Amino acid sequence: MDRLTARGTRRRSLAVIVAALALPRRALAQPIMNLAPGIDARTINTPQGALQSILKGAKMRRGRVRLELPSVADNGHSVPMTVSVDSPMSEADHVRRIDLVSQKNPVPLMATFFLGPHMGRAEIESRVRLNGTQRVTAVAQLSDGSFWFDTADIAVNESACLDGG
Repeated sequence: MDRLTARGTRRRSLAVIVAALALPRRALAQPIMNLAPGIDARTINTPQGALQSILKGAKMRRGRVRLELPSVADNGHSVPMTVSVDSPMSEADHVRRIDLVSQKNPVPLMATFFLGPHMGRAEIESRVRLNGTQRVTAVAQLSDGSFWFDTADIAVNESACLDGG
């Protein structure tokens, strides 16, 4: 009888541990930004503040990045998007990261994708949530430290993010 109870206790303990590890970790899904000197933490939740935290004083240039969004989305809960960057993706010349910044979402920095020379091409396909009609900006940082961007305007008929997050 003691052996069966011990086995049942171990199984229940293991099930609790597995269940705890499977819970969503909202904190892990939030963007992690290192503020550049002189950036007020209160402005980080603005599109300009998000861009400042990415650029850290560097200039960004238009070109080399192509952001594709539909011009109209019936609802903003799952909008397809593609970002591609003109890069050979070699050891000497590659894309380090791509950031997506939203003009109207509660958290402007929607996503950050880290890339490297091991990627065959610099292209990201995903879906994003959008809180209404707005402009989305894609910023790519290249291995030489330069920043390139593209923007896309989208009309959203039914907004997402109405729950504040």
